[in-house]
Amino acid sequence: MTDKQKGEMTFLEHLEELRWHLIRSAGAIVVFAVLAFFFKRIVFDVIIMGPSHADFITNKLLCRLGYAMDIPKLCLNTKPIMLQSIEMAGQFTTHIKISVIAGLIIASPYVFYEFWKFVRPALYTKERKAARGAVLAVSLLFLTGLLFGYFVICPLTVNFLLNYKVSEIAQNNIKLMSYVANVTGIGMASGIVFELPAVTYFLTKIGLVTPDFLKSHRRHAIVAILILAAIITPSPDVFSQLLVALPLLVLYEISILISKRVFLQEVTSMAG
Repeated sequence: MTDKQKGEMTFLEHLEELRWHLIRSAGAIVVFAVLAFFFKRIVFDVIIMGPSHADFITNKLLCRLGYAMDIPKLCLNTKPIMLQSIEMAGQFTTHIKISVIAGLIIASPYVFYEFWKFVRPALYTKERKAARGAVLAVSLLFLTGLLFGYFVICPLTVNFLLNYKVSEIAQNNIKLMSYVANVTGIGMASGIVFELPAVTYFLTKIGLVTPDFLKSHRRHAIVAILILAAIITPSPDVFSQLLVALPLLVLYEISILISKRVFLQEVTSMAG
């Protein structure tokens, strides 16, 4: 079906087209979820449980840095973790949930591609050219954020929450699903936050955001990012919070540059 034909489609035909995009996206997620289900040991023992192990790459690097700087607190997750499942079907349902999340993450570039295929016919030729490479950019930003959350935020958060106690008489007996939800939630949230440059691009294109607006609110953004870093990394040390805040500040500055470039292109196009 050509773009022109798609532009002349009725509302119901658009819904039918959307339905097939959703079906193909769901199919890709299911395929990768099934693969993840059968590779249970790698997905759970190696990936999900990774940030809680002392030999996890981030934990090892921070520990070496801690010895070099005489900051022993940087040696994270040195104690083995034991998780409990208090429901009969708890481990099985957790296995299914982990598999679905893994399928969604692996299939995310294809899901973005299907969404782009649905939206693309509604754009003008100039807009399509300007948005060329959007799927690749969005996918890379999401996966970069996911990796940042997994390798940087997760070890810090897991170490703090597993060792935090309100009293010595209260022991941390962590539920399996609670641990999984925290690790996967942090990863997904980081992936979404890293989409800031892409969101800024589209908001600037439709005129809701300008580079001057972003510059004038830079101080507010810095405060918000520092607060967000303090929430994401409950560890009280400044080093951990800066480790999270700096990439977010860089993302904001990149967003300003992207907004400026898009804004200038729009002004030049209107002048021409």
